[in-house]
Amino acid sequence: MSITAERKTELIQEYAIKPNDTGSPEVQVAILSERIANLTEHFKDHGKDNHSRRGLLKLVSTRRSLLDYVKKVDDVRYKTLIEKLGLRR
Repeated sequence: MSITAERKTELIQEYAIKPNDTGSPEVQVAILSERIANLTEHFKDHGKDNHSRRGLLKLVSTRRSLLDYVKKVDDVRYKTLIEKLGLRR
């Protein structure tokens, strides 16, 4: 259900704004999106896993908050980020 260290490193390199950037909202949203996608696949096989479903809802809420922040700070960054990740809004 969690992402591997290699995949996380790939996401950080792809979405980083500057070198050694691990905490920008873009990187955080990318990592959260990957975890959400993994959990969504998990629920296709395990429909009654309500404990993990609560965690999924928390991840979605956190991602939404980060996206709202990016939109408030810079609308162009927000639009490019959701296009790159394939999120709908």
